[in-house]
Amino acid sequence: MKKIQTFNTDVLGKSASISAVIVISAYIGVQMISDISSLQIVSIFGTALDAGTFIYPFSFTLRDVVQKKMGKENTRILILCAAVINLFMALCFYFISLLPYDKYAGGSDLWIQVLTPVWRITMASIVAEVFSELLDTEVYSWWVEKVTKRHQWARVIVSNVASVPLDSLLFVFIAFFGTMPIDAVWQIFMGNVILKMLVTVLSIPMIYLVKDTNGVA
Repeated sequence: MKKIQTFNTDVLGKSASISAVIVISAYIGVQMISDISSLQIVSIFGTALDAGTFIYPFSFTLRDVVQKKMGKENTRILILCAAVINLFMALCFYFISLLPYDKYAGGSDLWIQVLTPVWRITMASIVAEVFSELLDTEVYSWWVEKVTKRHQWARVIVSNVASVPLDSLLFVFIAFFGTMPIDAVWQIFMGNVILKMLVTVLSIPMIYLVKDTNGVA
């Protein structure tokens, strides 16, 4: 009987570890893809948006999943690690842009034009990510600990309602304030918030993909 119990514990522990790795990988992957996508500005219904807006909101719900799975402190560490990784990615792209390319072997200056970091936008993105995701962590904790441990969909909505506007506000004003009319800056901000909240609604089912392992719910 003891052998069976030990086997079950080992299987459950391995399963929990695998799901944690998957969630962490997805979170960092979404952040990196969205940062690269942000280099392209698109027009949606006459509103200018960075293309990363279509995928980045998933990182907020993935962050909620990480906190549900691994707890508050580990989530904070992950947020800071993701910021360091994104900064390192930008530095790598910058270093590569300084190297001479071989056009006969397929190198092109198009790579330099597209992927060389625009440092003001890059830093705006990283700063916005860190502060908004940390706020998301605090709001999520407050809701679960002080309001209710039920209705997991509500955790996602409440925490994202707080963090999404902060993310858009920091990014838009750090990246674009002073470079375009203030009306245009506010227009980009509103477009970002609306689109991100729509994606938030689509991402709600993700919170049910893992079980709580930290006793929060």
